[in-house]
Amino acid sequence: MFDLIIILLHQAPEFPDFTAKVLQAVNSLGGRVFPKLNWSAPKDANWIALNSSLQCQTLSEIFLLFKSSDFITHDLTQPFLHCNDQDSPDPVIRYELVLRKWTISQRDYTQYYPHILKQEESIIHAIQDFFSQHIQYRFLDDDFVLDVYRDSQGRVWLIDLNPFGKVTDSLLFTWEELTSGGEIIQPQDRPAFRYTTSDVTVQPSPCLSYRIPRDFVDLSTGEDAYKLVDFLKLQKKQQEDDEDETTQQS
Repeated sequence: MFDLIIILLHQAPEFPDFTAKVLQAVNSLGGRVFPKLNWSAPKDANWIALNSSLQCQTLSEIFLLFKSSDFITHDLTQPFLHCNDQDSPDPVIRYELVLRKWTISQRDYTQYYPHILKQEESIIHAIQDFFSQHIQYRFLDDDFVLDVYRDSQGRVWLIDLNPFGKVTDSLLFTWEELTSGGEIIQPQDRPAFRYTTSDVTVQPSPCLSYRIPRDFVDLSTGEDAYKLVDFLKLQKKQQEDDEDETTQQS
């Protein structure tokens, strides 16, 4: 208990210029953002957020997600762990905080959506056309993973580019299939396209294994009390905001 008190008495560092820039960016994006680093988003840490979501409005909420995420920790401590050229020295990384405007889109492959079957051909053609017009031969690496979003009007939007490797989710494929260890049955003259074809399939969330965690181990042993402090501060702020809103309404 004494060690825990000593940790809590340390003053957390402050970054006023950085904080101001982040808040300015958040406001310019509508007040709600989705945060990530160069590669990963803290999607395994939404369990600790007050709204059980990766939606953030303040820098404190972003920090809480980042400090509670194994994916972010991997990016910061061993981002090249699964690279083939491990004998080469690691390049110097300039880490960047990436903020995206908060929107809702479907990337949940555990659910069944009947409209995908009806629109299968148009989806494939739209993505192929987008790739050939905007991506092909314009990316430095020959092997990469492309995340796109197709809206209700059939337009395709680029969401992200990721490494081709096990650090990137393979969704309905397996990495054994995507590499030399497996075989993908692919129709002629078009890419393989997979989606959930039945609504009887029940699958756990792919991030379910991250929900308990290391963070509670840190808290119970006093190794990272700042996570608890940050969480309590956010909870107190939310209560104060709720009280202010109730007072204004009355």
